[in-house]
Amino acid sequence: MTFSKDDARTAVGIIGNIISLVLFLSPVPTFYRIWKKKSVEQYSPVPYLATFANCGLWVLYGLPMVHPKSTLVVTINGTGFVIEILYLSLFLIFSDAKKRLRIVAVVVAECVFLAVLAILVLSLAHTTKLRSTIVGSICMAGNIFMYASPLSVMKLVITTRSVEYMPFSLSLFSFLNGVSWTSYALIRFDPFIAAPNGMGTVLGLAQLLLYATFYRSTKRIMAERKAQGEVGLTGKPTTTDSNNKNGV
Repeated sequence: MTFSKDDARTAVGIIGNIISLVLFLSPVPTFYRIWKKKSVEQYSPVPYLATFANCGLWVLYGLPMVHPKSTLVVTINGTGFVIEILYLSLFLIFSDAKKRLRIVAVVVAECVFLAVLAILVLSLAHTTKLRSTIVGSICMAGNIFMYASPLSVMKLVITTRSVEYMPFSLSLFSFLNGVSWTSYALIRFDPFIAAPNGMGTVLGLAQLLLYATFYRSTKRIMAERKAQGEVGLTGKPTTTDSNNKNGV
């Protein structure tokens, strides 16, 4: 029994689908915290806005009339597209009015862009090779933006010396996702998938290194915050307590 290059590509693609699904689901604890606290706190919507647009682009790229034999690209990115809609919905519910308006504006702009791109490519480009080149080039830029979007969070980590708002699971599976899809693209060389995912591998590794660097300081900061909270509960009454005693 021979194991062809296509078989290897399919096997790696399936592994990539599984890792990507875990990546898409890795923020669930973060959004459970948001839902429980009824606030997005300092969490940024940028990674989810970037992933939403990125998934839409890759679904378009993987369509048979754009880039044949890319079913695995469509399945996982279609799933990711739906999951990102759920995440962004929670951001809309628990954000303040100003942030909510910005998120809506970006989502609408992304949807319009995807629709216009699909119409133009399918109507004006008449070969799959040309369609693949056009959409693939845009996908490559979108994928790089998706992988680069945590840079703002990485800056926050360096500034605060805390990884509290950079979930470890998201960083880990960003790295694994980059590795798996880079491997997939190298088996039957696809530069549009290989280049951004190679960059994603490097950025994912950088996030893991940051996490290892600031993990202990994060524990210390959170312990100090908890201790201060306990002092506040056992010490002098807070302003709210005083107001309640005065009937306010």
